[in-house]
Amino acid sequence: MEKEELMLAIRAALEAGAAIMNVYTDPNADFEIERKADNSPLTIADKRSNEVIMRRLSTLPYPVLSEEGKAIPAEKRMGWKNLWVVDPLDGTKEFIKRNGEFTVNIAFVSEGKPETGVIYIPVREELYFADKALGAYKVEHITALDTGETLESLQARAHRLPYSEDTSDDTFIIVASRSHLSAETGQYISEMEQKYPKVETVSRGSSLKLCLIAEGKADVYPRFAPTMEWDTAAGHAIVRASGGEVYQAEHPDTPLLYNKEDLLNPWFIAYPKKRKS
Repeated sequence: MEKEELMLAIRAALEAGAAIMNVYTDPNADFEIERKADNSPLTIADKRSNEVIMRRLSTLPYPVLSEEGKAIPAEKRMGWKNLWVVDPLDGTKEFIKRNGEFTVNIAFVSEGKPETGVIYIPVREELYFADKALGAYKVEHITALDTGETLESLQARAHRLPYSEDTSDDTFIIVASRSHLSAETGQYISEMEQKYPKVETVSRGSSLKLCLIAEGKADVYPRFAPTMEWDTAAGHAIVRASGGEVYQAEHPDTPLLYNKEDLLNPWFIAYPKKRKS
């Protein structure tokens, strides 16, 4: 992806985060909770974030796939070689709980593979961005791009992922969903507890789980519960650019693919760059 296009996606994510925070910090906001077809909560913050992102991305010649646009016929989508995959507010349940563990996710997918990813965590003011040609990065304490900011200047103040921290600790760290821990995931954790002397489970909401994998702060993220393509595409791109991968659970040598006829992801397992045997 061109540097200018990546910067546009970063700008879109930051501006969408600001729109979300205007709702999140409003003491009079009831979040205008509605119900989607699957009975999950939808807030006015989703809509405002989506409007910001669509306005920015519409300046580029790529179609957008998101939950808001999932009704696009598969036959039409199958002709898209390159596209954006967007979740304007990932972790709506975390948003409503006010625990801060929600994100803005923007990914660029080419021929089914997530090549570029941007994730912004508005409450924490943390930005992750990655491209297959550039690597993966994390910027802290950011709410907007500085005047004259370039991709190079953003990289200069970012942390390159994964972190090169001491990994001599023998604790095997599993990251799991805060709101969607299935019985199958529980069984997987039990199996790891039999395999490793020390196992720690860390719970996170939204795409923060994939961010931990990209950082190298967790050894595995098993997801044996439903997710959609827009839930994972940006995080998958960041994991890939950091040297890790997200594999289909039933086909452990096959990564997740995107813009499939069925937008539901299969169960998957994500690994960091340095995998424990």
